[in-house]
Amino acid sequence: MKRMLILVMLFLSACGAPAPAPAAANAQAGPTGFIAESYPTAQAQSVSSNQAASGVQMTVARVWQDGKQLNADVCFSLPSDSDWSIWSASLQYADAMIAEYGSTLLSLQPAADGVAGQRCDTLNFYVPPDAVLTDGIIIIDAIAALPREGEYCSLYMPKIQQSLQERGMAVTLECVDVNGIPTMQITSFPPEMTKEQVEQLVYSDEYYTIKGPWSFNFSLTQ
Repeated sequence: MKRMLILVMLFLSACGAPAPAPAAANAQAGPTGFIAESYPTAQAQSVSSNQAASGVQMTVARVWQDGKQLNADVCFSLPSDSDWSIWSASLQYADAMIAEYGSTLLSLQPAADGVAGQRCDTLNFYVPPDAVLTDGIIIIDAIAALPREGEYCSLYMPKIQQSLQERGMAVTLECVDVNGIPTMQITSFPPEMTKEQVEQLVYSDEYYTIKGPWSFNFSLTQ
């Protein structure tokens, strides 16, 4: 009788046990990256050839779209050994224009043996999903070399002083020693002008920029 009771209890216990977990092979895979069709990947079929403006040679070697970005590899000859970079650029397509961009240095080759140096950058423009880029234009408006320490005196002051004189502006510039570093200072200016107005003229980026434009037409194919 006891043996029969024990067998019944074991049978009832087995019936109430939870079902085993499903095999690992049936487990769902984790989430994967999703690329929206509205942000395609495309490569330019054609890009305009090399261009020259203001003595600077520039070329766009490649244009492609990768998701939300339109990218362009841009190279240009260096006018001097200063730190030249792209100062202003834009993307135009259809009736739209994008003037904000990012830039990543690709390569920098200094001048050697009478051959001008060259700098190459990748420009990145963020484009909306409905952008039609079958025909577009990348425009480089200017390159610039921000003055290094002491260069205002050694390179820019004569150019700035001459430009102000040609405009008939009685502004005087001098180089003074500040903590052992030659520093350009404004020593006199017309009384009808404020110091802020004069500084805007003297330190204008026109003195260290070279303007193009360099325009590159391209056509994307998906």
